Amino acid sequence: MEDLKEINNAEQPAQMPRIGDQAPDFEAVTTTGKMKMSEFAPDKWTVMFSHPADFTPVCTTEMSGFAVRKKEFEALNTELLGLSIDSIHSHIGWVDSVKQNTGVYMDFPIIADIDMKVSKLYGMLQPNESETAAVRAVFFIDPSKKIRLIMYYPLNVGRNMDEILRCLEALQFSDEHGAACPLDWKKGEKGIVPPPKTLKAYEDRVADESIEKTTWYLAKKQF
Repeated sequence: MEDLKEINNAEQPAQMPRIGDQAPDFEAVTTTGKMKMSEFAPDKWTVMFSHPADFTPVCTTEMSGFAVRKKEFEALNTELLGLSIDSIHSHIGWVDSVKQNTGVYMDFPIIADIDMKVSKLYGMLQPNESETAAVRAVFFIDPSKKIRLIMYYPLNVGRNMDEILRCLEALQFSDEHGAACPLDWKKGEKGIVPPPKTLKAYEDRVADESIEKTTWYLAKKQF
């Protein structure tokens, strides 16, 4: 009976990280040296993203896109961290190829996950898509190393860099002001203030002329 239980447990896949979880810790080799996730980018946000393989067309456009807009992430107190199931030599060769052919230097760390350890830990390997290539996952990790937002894209659809930056700005805006972000929110626009939870708060909300009210439970404010 115990042997059967052990077999069943062994067959269970690792649970994928969820929003609100602490980012699973790991050690890895990257194009900028060895790193440990729990010690990476202290006091900063991390955007960790996977790509299926080096020297592939869609991945080249994406990784170049991250490199071109790296300063925008830095302005948001955020470090970039890439990953694919390729060796460190493949990564460096790809970085060199992109730099030589496009002038774009992908100088952020790229994890060499040739044993698929990190990909499995973060649910980046999805068998119905591919068992040997990581899907296009993006993890937004705050300075406390908590996962705040997760995106998954299939192998054949490139990500939207504007949306990645918009989400990062929205998370930071919400943390700073305690407000929510409405549909298509962009930096500089009004945020949604929390709805009242008591009749007194409801009465105050109705009487407050400083906020834009669609109705008592949907109100926006310029922060």
